[in-house]
Amino acid sequence: MKHILVINGGQNFGHSGGAYNNTITSVTEDFFTNHPDYTVEVTHVNKGFDPHAEVAKFNRADIIIYHTPIWWFQLPFGLKKYIDEVFTAGHRNGIYNSDGRHADTPQIGYGTGGTMHGKHYMVTTTWNAPSTAFTLPGEFFNETSVDNGVLFGFHRMNAFVGLSKIDGFHFHDVMKNPNMELEMSRYRQHLENVFANNTVNA
Repeated sequence: MKHILVINGGQNFGHSGGAYNNTITSVTEDFFTNHPDYTVEVTHVNKGFDPHAEVAKFNRADIIIYHTPIWWFQLPFGLKKYIDEVFTAGHRNGIYNSDGRHADTPQIGYGTGGTMHGKHYMVTTTWNAPSTAFTLPGEFFNETSVDNGVLFGFHRMNAFVGLSKIDGFHFHDVMKNPNMELEMSRYRQHLENVFANNTVNA
């Protein structure tokens, strides 16, 4: 039995009510709740959290799944606050011990002090930008993918604490050209491919 922690980073701010990420979170929770090989718990960042209780959830989890919108090409401030507070509370408490370096060799070993080795993470993102903004020559992101561009630091953050990456899923054009039914069907298939077929050895 593998334990899943789902973190919903959707927020109610400005013109965003967080509804799209709430739907993704519900689909994820339903998938794992109805799968006999998994247990699941969910944190809704927008509803508030206790950093030490969240550290305990990270320590229980085999797989952490983050759901987040991308605002101004970054994580929204509520999810960033969650990460800052929870990871700080997890220092020498199950998430990481140090930056991994030793005093006699400070030039090497950075990023090896995490304590979550053997665990995995996955991330979904929601964008106003269409997928073609990342793939077509001359378009805005210069043919740089979400994972190699905007999410590069996010992925290194998870590697820093010892988590291994599972291929994620990115939802595009969710404001001007949404197709919720199709996208949720594609996302459910992604979950089936990754988790129901036991391709993750957590």
